[in-house]
Amino acid sequence: MGDAAPAVAEAAEAEAFLAAHPDVRFIDIIFTGLAGTARGKRIRAHELAGLYDGGRPLPVSILVADVTGQDCFDTGLVWENGDSDRFARPAPGTLVPVAPGRAAVITSLFEADGHVCAIDCRAVLARVVARLKADGFTPVVACELEFYLVDRERGDGQPPRPARLGGARPTTHGTYGLEELDDAGPFLADLWAAADAAGLPLETAISEYAAGQMELTLKHRADPLRVADDVVLYKRLVKQVARRHGMLATFMAKPFAEAAGNGLHLHVSINDAAGANIFASPAGQPCAPLLHAIGGLKAALAESFAIFAPNANSYRRFRAGSFAPVAASWGMDNRTTSFRITAGPDAGRHIEHRIAGADANPYLALAALLAGVHHGLVNRIDPGPPVIGDGYAAAGADPAAAALPGDWFAAVRALEAGVILPAYLGAATIAMFASVKRTEQERYMAVVPPLDHDWVLANA
Repeated sequence: MGDAAPAVAEAAEAEAFLAAHPDVRFIDIIFTGLAGTARGKRIRAHELAGLYDGGRPLPVSILVADVTGQDCFDTGLVWENGDSDRFARPAPGTLVPVAPGRAAVITSLFEADGHVCAIDCRAVLARVVARLKADGFTPVVACELEFYLVDRERGDGQPPRPARLGGARPTTHGTYGLEELDDAGPFLADLWAAADAAGLPLETAISEYAAGQMELTLKHRADPLRVADDVVLYKRLVKQVARRHGMLATFMAKPFAEAAGNGLHLHVSINDAAGANIFASPAGQPCAPLLHAIGGLKAALAESFAIFAPNANSYRRFRAGSFAPVAASWGMDNRTTSFRITAGPDAGRHIEHRIAGADANPYLALAALLAGVHHGLVNRIDPGPPVIGDGYAAAGADPAAAALPGDWFAAVRALEAGVILPAYLGAATIAMFASVKRTEQERYMAVVPPLDHDWVLANA
């Protein structure tokens, strides 16, 4: 692995920002640990210079907190070192206004000696990108995230309900519906305004495949680290704007049993040293590098799956006929496969990776994606034949095609047994991520859900 570390912003950036935004009184320091939840501190404007001069202390345990924010003691990063401080340092270009009088900045966590923490998620992605660039490959990536707008309040033990939009609670699919966009118009207008103020490249909105579900696109960049930063900031803005409109926005992978799940679709192409897309090829005639990249993604999929689907709920999304994949498959413009070669202009040909849920850590998801692409390119891996037509039927007809781990526990075991990802993300990252997931699994299984009582209480 390379020694690449995320860049740290200069103090002049903070000075220029405050001069340009004299109304800003508070700044959120955003940090993302292995579990993928954005956490941090809120400081006052006069404290910003200190963040840029020497960083802001955060306990090392925040790196390995679980999805709820609890410590994960088995990682060895809590009591063993006294939960000592590391230092959040700001990423260049990420200090942006997010609301009247408020700003936010993305950070990485550094050791006291100035070296980046080895399992800092931004550092993990930076190392993978550096490895591609060392071989003359520049990855171009984009992310699409689906989310639901639901009521902020719900009764104890009750499921969420789609929020009222336009005065009514949506009940139909509303797929690509224009009236649904009209109903969500005030929310969308405020979200776009917030994104524009933050310099976030937020583009098209659609009403997705379920009541209250939406998707907006983030423009592609030849900078995967900045794309992941965009995702973190975007999710933060969506939640903030939804809250101001009296709603809750959720990126949970499967909030409703009978409705579509929320995906994080990852788009990737690779530019050569001259800036040309090496995946460029005529429709229906994928070139060798494109096929090799898919081969690498298939080879790394089983051990990457716990990263793409990090929570117990994530696995409820993978069902036949759900527009979520159920096999390690690829196809030409085929949304029933895991890896879709997109339509469109030949020069813009790229892969849409359709596996990750919107609950995935964007830094680790992109790192795993690019690790698979690079592995396939350098080893010229044959992906096998494409799926023609219904990928769900093809998976059912060929048991060997159903290569996806079937549940959360199997996925973590596959991650720990992996041989590809450790060389890219680092053995320590894999071990710590798996440890966090093991702790979450123990805590999850310790809870007796109402369904156990419904099924077994009177029947055992």
